[in-house]
Amino acid sequence: MTETMKTVDENDLHAYADDRLDAARRAEVEAWLAAHPEDRARVADWQAQNAAIRSLFPGDETVSEADLALLSGARRPARPRRFLAGPLARTAAAILLFVGGIGVGRFAPPLLDTDRAQLTEATLSDQSHSAFLIYASDIRHPVEVGADQQDHLATWLGKRLDHPMRIPDLSNLGMKLVGGRLVPVSGRPGALLMYEDTAGERITVLVGRNDENRETSFRYASDDGLETFYWIDGAVGYAVTGEISRDRMQQVADECYRQFDM
Repeated sequence: MTETMKTVDENDLHAYADDRLDAARRAEVEAWLAAHPEDRARVADWQAQNAAIRSLFPGDETVSEADLALLSGARRPARPRRFLAGPLARTAAAILLFVGGIGVGRFAPPLLDTDRAQLTEATLSDQSHSAFLIYASDIRHPVEVGADQQDHLATWLGKRLDHPMRIPDLSNLGMKLVGGRLVPVSGRPGALLMYEDTAGERITVLVGRNDENRETSFRYASDDGLETFYWIDGAVGYAVTGEISRDRMQQVADECYRQFDM
């Protein structure tokens, strides 16, 4: 085995599946795949998933690779660089659009029916975890609309959710708005807001709507250092996620709850 082949990691395999490698690196990865049939099968599955997801949105060029990962629920990116020293392995959360752990050709059509998709406590927490891991680690394009267009962001997301969208001000907690983006939440349009502190620590706020929601009190979930506070208020569910202390996360969640309820 050559030294070059030893340097091929999971990020390289994802980039190959998403056709994001230059010709030289692509050739190196192909040499690796030729010698590693298990990795070759994984890449083939990812490529098939990407093709199947894109077939659901014909003519829509806005489906990004990060959105593909969030929709499939079967792939998670590397954690943010500042956390690389910690454990990297997590079990991927199943997004309601697809069956958890899907393989080639194993889509579940009933789950794609947005009239049936419901936002539950469990899915709210899981989807918030997945959204944080996908977008908070992105250095160049973590959001679609930046904080400098906050009014536009609120109007745009509110229109897509069909619900007035408030953008919480967390400056009193040392968090500034990075911006936000439209994301799928249980098969319907949802919103993801992102904040960061002076040390570069990021938190995300996921907002999803379903008129069949049942209200809940504050709930808490912890997954290997990833903390989430979440609640459902009327037709709208909220989840605040980050890799900060539980006490600080609760302060952020309390402030978001107060401002969303104004």
